[in-house]
Amino acid sequence: MAMHLAMWSGPRNISTAMMRAFENRPDCVVIDEPLYAAYLAATGLDHPARDEVIAAGDTDWRRVVERLAGPIPDGRALWYQKHMAHHLLPDMARDWVHTLTNVFLIRDPAAVVDSYLKSRATITPEDIGLQQQVELFDAVAERLGRAPPVLDADEFLQAPEAQLRALCKRLGISFSECMLSWPAGPRASDGVWAPHWYDAVWRSTGFEPWRPRTPHLSGPGARVAEACRPAYERLRTWRLRV
Repeated sequence: MAMHLAMWSGPRNISTAMMRAFENRPDCVVIDEPLYAAYLAATGLDHPARDEVIAAGDTDWRRVVERLAGPIPDGRALWYQKHMAHHLLPDMARDWVHTLTNVFLIRDPAAVVDSYLKSRATITPEDIGLQQQVELFDAVAERLGRAPPVLDADEFLQAPEAQLRALCKRLGISFSECMLSWPAGPRASDGVWAPHWYDAVWRSTGFEPWRPRTPHLSGPGARVAEACRPAYERLRTWRLRV
């Protein structure tokens, strides 16, 4: 059975490691943030490697989503699409999303903001995608008549194999041990922004060991985290439990 699997995340999560896990499956092909170029072109935001991202990608979101809902490349059975929820701008159509199998990857907003501010000088609630994830989750749940799967990054890292087994069962696909480890280094599938963001993933050979974190935020960072917390807590009620 062919499956277009869209993983909707925000930044500074385990979304790239999750992409590695799926790419290590022999039946799977992946795509890395296919709406990023269109998002940057439309918003005018100054992100690292902005010009390179726009040049390498497609700034016409209509062409992008037509491809994402089309045939799976390379004749594979599974197409893992790594998406940032905030890349799906309000004026972009949503109908194509409902042709995919959608999963939501969330992380505590305090941890997201703390990590984000190590690389960027400022942050807004829109930058971390949780509010956009809730809107998309509600639309998908309404169309399906049930809640789509939600993974909480903190709980996932405490039991990656159990979480992946539960996710695969929920999706109706087989679990493979090869999803738990992968070769270190860059991949041809990585976005051109990878040198700015993927250092830890390039060094990794599996999911990072879980460790407790206590972010210390103040000022605008703390306000952004608190503004996003209701969205996180709402999505978290639907997380996979193992």
